[in-house]
Amino acid sequence: MRTSDPTRRRFLAGLTAAGSTALASGCITSVSSGSGSSGGPVTVQSNLSAPQARAAMEDLIDAFADGSEGPGASLNTVAAETFRTQLPTYLTSANPPDVYTWYAGSVANSYAERGLLLDVGEVWADPVMAGYSDAHRSLSTGAEGRQIFIPTTYYWWGMFYRRSHFAEWGVSEPESWDDFLGLCDTLMSQDIAPLGLGAGGNTPWVASAWFDYLNIRINGATYHRELLAGQHRFDDPEVREVFERWRTLLPYFDPDGTAIPFQDATTALLQGRTGTMLIGTFFADSAPGDALDDIDFFPFPVLDTGVPRAEEAPTDGFFASARTGREEGVGELLRYLASAQAQEIYIEGSSGTVLPAHPDARDAGTDLVRKGRELVASADEVTQFFNRDSSDALQPTADAALIRFMAEPDQLDTILRDWQRAAEPIWAA
Repeated sequence: MRTSDPTRRRFLAGLTAAGSTALASGCITSVSSGSGSSGGPVTVQSNLSAPQARAAMEDLIDAFADGSEGPGASLNTVAAETFRTQLPTYLTSANPPDVYTWYAGSVANSYAERGLLLDVGEVWADPVMAGYSDAHRSLSTGAEGRQIFIPTTYYWWGMFYRRSHFAEWGVSEPESWDDFLGLCDTLMSQDIAPLGLGAGGNTPWVASAWFDYLNIRINGATYHRELLAGQHRFDDPEVREVFERWRTLLPYFDPDGTAIPFQDATTALLQGRTGTMLIGTFFADSAPGDALDDIDFFPFPVLDTGVPRAEEAPTDGFFASARTGREEGVGELLRYLASAQAQEIYIEGSSGTVLPAHPDARDAGTDLVRKGRELVASADEVTQFFNRDSSDALQPTADAALIRFMAEPDQLDTILRDWQRAAEPIWAA
């Protein structure tokens, strides 16, 4: 655990536009005071365990202590997959951590509906958040109209590759689906697996990006969200069309793609054993610093020009336990994390491939980041990711279905029926 020393120092172009309208006032309230002491540092539970991201979080905790008149904050970092499975236990424990790294959307809303998250409306009413976009405010608002989340960064997904490898292999970014298939064929002819994956080990959820993108390219973002909310069936013809298109790509995937986690798939990409990988920018936290300047991406290819182009651009940030006994300290920390200064500290200390939520915060300014910002700003719609647009409970059903499909594509009918049956009790809960 890292403890700070108080003596030390709808997403579109409007997503980052500064607003001039004052935000509605609110107050930080807790459902119960919990059994934790109201004194001592604010406890922060973090899933940002990649070395650069962890170091950046430690920088934040130290910087918060520099300007705090209170006891500061303590940071406990655990592996991301451990965090994901333990989060319900953290929040329902008798003495939970005070603040958590996580993300906006349906998952946060589901915890708020159970009375587990703190109302952070007072933080949203603070001038530090006056310029935040309506899209971020909407993402951070629960079903009851209370603010439950503080967004701090967002990032994008894309088809990542190394520029030096593309130059060596004599290929370039595709501009159409046919170009994309041609790229894959060229790489295959050079004994390079065109598509890395990294859906093995404890990161099977990476495969959901392929389902998400094929679905939003074929059926559109609205259908995609409705499907994940249980308004359509996983064995519907529209979903079958997604898998039939995916089936044509299966020969291009790395044969080890479902056996290794995304960190190892990142290594394979950087070493040139695979050509591209559909992944979020978080993968760069696992890349050596000297490789970052060589990394580039292209958007997931368009399949139907009549379907509005959506891009996956998840928002990350913080929420707090409703059972905290340190409301004042929690509010102070969240206001700091919402500031441009804090977000710049995090970006500088990490791989620098995320975008700040605060409209006045500077990003890393690299060509890669500028390209990513333009991708998100030019999208007709923005989705989050499978579990963020549905729930953590639904994600394992996708993991099972998608990994099975990649191994047994001829069993598609059975796989889709089984997926629907697994999803129904989750939607009904």
